[in-house]
Amino acid sequence: MCAVTSTRVGLFALLLAGWAAWGAAASTGCRQEVFEGHPFSVCTADPATEDLRLFLTDGEGRILGSFDRVREDLAPEGRDLRFATNAGMYHADRSPVGHYLAPTGEVRRVITSAGPGNFGLLPNGVFCIGDGWAQVIESRTYAADRPDCRYATQSGPMLVIGGTLHPRFIEDSPSQFVRNGVGVTADGLVVTAISDRPVNFHVFGRFFRDRLGTPDALYFDGKISRLYAPELGRNDIGLPMGPIFGVVVPAD
Repeated sequence: MCAVTSTRVGLFALLLAGWAAWGAAASTGCRQEVFEGHPFSVCTADPATEDLRLFLTDGEGRILGSFDRVREDLAPEGRDLRFATNAGMYHADRSPVGHYLAPTGEVRRVITSAGPGNFGLLPNGVFCIGDGWAQVIESRTYAADRPDCRYATQSGPMLVIGGTLHPRFIEDSPSQFVRNGVGVTADGLVVTAISDRPVNFHVFGRFFRDRLGTPDALYFDGKISRLYAPELGRNDIGLPMGPIFGVVVPAD
């Protein structure tokens, strides 16, 4: 190989390495995206290298209910939130509607039967955080063969199941709300998204499947959906929440 060709190959290899490093850096954190004219705020985390948790109560059993309360609860550990979002439907007392699991034990069992509202629009699913990994799993599959989750929260409906949209979604449905959810990519990254303006389920599901590349994705909630993302200048406030999903980092 001549010296010029060798130099070009070397430069190309360096460029590829740079692109790969940029891609790895860009794969986590928060960003804004537009899909079919609809704006979304998206946050991505790598469970293999980051501290993913669910939050519901403090050490005395009191509902946390807000991003600021979660941050206060983390402060004695010298930890803080990188980003966070509400993570499943809840009753008036902020207790989870469906399955909820924490390292301290199971708060609510898995519900596999159909029921009223979006939660009961089967198939629904469970977001499970394990040791260095995470999955979105259809609820009956989860109940039949539970993985070893450290945290789990059930919500519904599923947005995407094995690469297919939920069968009840209607493309031109007039039911539009601000919505948030979670998916896991084929290479194991956890992706949360919240619509920055109202969308229907069909658009929201397609966003996870076609843009975010998540073969399985789960709806967390609508109307009350909120996001904490300092990278995007967001610390949404409102009525107290139930389960909260967050990525934990060392405090500055």
